[in-house]
Amino acid sequence: MFCVRSLSSRIFQKNRNVCKTFTYNNKRFLRKISLCGQYDFDLLVIGGGSGGLACAKEASSFGKQVVVLDFVIPSEKGTTWGIGGTCVNVGCIPKKLMHQASLLGESIQEARSYGWNIPDPISFNWESLVEAVQNHIKSVNWVTRVQLRDKKIEYVNGHGVFEDAHTVIAKMKNGKERRITAKDIVIAVGGRPRYPDFPGCKEYCITSDDLFSMPTSPGNTLVIGAGYIGLECAGFLKGLGYEATVMVRSMLLRGFDRGMVDLVQAEMEHKGVNFLFGKIPVKVSKQPNGKLLVEWKGGDEIGQGEFDTVLVATGRKALSEELNPSAAGLQVHPESFKFITNAEQTNIPNIYAVGDVLHERPELTPVAIQAGKLLAGRLYNGIQEQMDYDNVATTVFSPLEYGCVGLTEEEAINRYTENGIEVYHAYYKPTEFFIPQKNVKHCYLKVITLLEAPQKVLGMHFIGPQAGEVIQGYAAAIKAGLTYQHLKDTVGIHPTVSEEFTRVAITKRSGDDPTPQSCCS
Repeated sequence: MFCVRSLSSRIFQKNRNVCKTFTYNNKRFLRKISLCGQYDFDLLVIGGGSGGLACAKEASSFGKQVVVLDFVIPSEKGTTWGIGGTCVNVGCIPKKLMHQASLLGESIQEARSYGWNIPDPISFNWESLVEAVQNHIKSVNWVTRVQLRDKKIEYVNGHGVFEDAHTVIAKMKNGKERRITAKDIVIAVGGRPRYPDFPGCKEYCITSDDLFSMPTSPGNTLVIGAGYIGLECAGFLKGLGYEATVMVRSMLLRGFDRGMVDLVQAEMEHKGVNFLFGKIPVKVSKQPNGKLLVEWKGGDEIGQGEFDTVLVATGRKALSEELNPSAAGLQVHPESFKFITNAEQTNIPNIYAVGDVLHERPELTPVAIQAGKLLAGRLYNGIQEQMDYDNVATTVFSPLEYGCVGLTEEEAINRYTENGIEVYHAYYKPTEFFIPQKNVKHCYLKVITLLEAPQKVLGMHFIGPQAGEVIQGYAAAIKAGLTYQHLKDTVGIHPTVSEEFTRVAITKRSGDDPTPQSCCS
C-alpha cells in the first residue's frame, strides 16, 4: 500500500494534498488522503446531532477530511426526520416552539386586562401549529446540509455499525452497504425514548419522537413519566387547551432541587394539569370508540381511565448497542450502556464519544456541542482545554419556567453540611403579573452559598417567566467565581425579574418571611 510517510520530508511537504479517486454509486470522487493514505478519512463522526456536527465542522476548519454518518431508525409509530439530531427535530426546538404557542394563548387572554379588544371566543388550531413547527425544522435540516457541503464534509445517510476500531459499515435504506475507514472516530448517536414493558405500550402509545408531528390534535392526553420532558409536554398541551394528566411513579424531576420542584408541581396543578401519584401503568387497550383505556396500579389500588393519546416519557436509552461496539473492542457501562470516557476518549484510543452516550454526563445539547468543539480542537489544533461538566445551567420549560445552575440545596448540604452553607431566598412579584392578576405565589428564587465569607455561590435557582434567559447570565458569573457579595454589589435593572437575584437578602436560617412587601423597596 502506498504510504505518504515513505516519502522523504521534502517530498511529503509537496504532496500534503495528494489525492486519490474512488467510485461510489457509479460516481467518481476525488479525495485528499489522510496522513498515511491508509484511511478514507481523518475523522468519521457517527451521528448527525448537535454534538457530532459541532465536532465535524470544527475538525473540517482545521483542514481535516471528515465524513458524517446519520440515520434515523423509525419510531414505533413510523416517525422519521432529517439531519440535526434530537434537539432540532424532536427535542429542544419543537418543544420550545410549542411552549411558546402555549404562552401566547395565555398572553392573548391577559391582553384584555391591558386594554386590547380580543374577540371572544378565541380558538386554536393544532394542525396549523404542527405545520409551522415542521416547516421550521425542515428549514434547519436544509441549512445543515448546506453547511456540510460548504465545509466539504461528506454526509452519508446510513446506519453505522463497527467492523473494527477504524472501520464502520454504513447500511443504507436501499440495503446497500458502504465500508468506511477513518483514523479517528467520534460516536455521537445520542439516545431515543425508552418504552416501558406493559401490554399495549408499543402498539398504542406515542413518545416525544411522535408528538411534534402528529397530524391530528392529541386531545385528552395521559403523560406517563414525570421527568422534564413529560412535564414540559403536559404543560404546553394544557396551555393549548387539551386536558393533560401526568402519571408519576415516585417523584417529579428527579435530580433537581426538591423545594423548587414542589413549586413547579403546585403551579402546574394551579394551571389545571392533573397528577396521578404512586401509579404505574399495567395495560393500554383500544376501545371501540377509538379511545385508549389505560389501566394502572398503585400499592393495593387499581384504577383506569380513558384518554385520546398516551405519551410515554419514562427516560431515554443510549443508542450504543446499535453500533455493535464489541466489534471495535469498545466497553460500555453494564447498566446505562453508555461509554465511560476520559476527556471524551473511550477505552479504544482512536475512538471518542460526546453527548448523551456518555455515562453520568448532562444530557443537554449545549454540553454536546461544547464537548465536540473542544475535542476537535485537542485532536487537530493542539489546544489543551477540556470540557467542564460542572455548573452547567439548564431550564425546565414548564408553564412557569424553572432555571438552575450549580448545586441543589440537597447536594450542597450533603457536600458541605447544613452548617456549612447559607441559603438566601425570596418570593417576588413580576410587574407584568399585576394587571391581569396572575398568580404570583410560586414565583421564587434562591441562592445557595458557602457560609464562610466571601460566600462563594454554589447554586442559583429561579422559578418565573423567562427563567432560561435569567439563569444564563448568572451561569457565566458562577463560572467566573461569583460570590454573594458580588450579587449585593450589583445594581439591578428595574423592573425586571432577574434583578431579584441582586436584592435577595433573607436567609432560610433566619426564619424571616421572604415575601416582598412592595416592588420597589
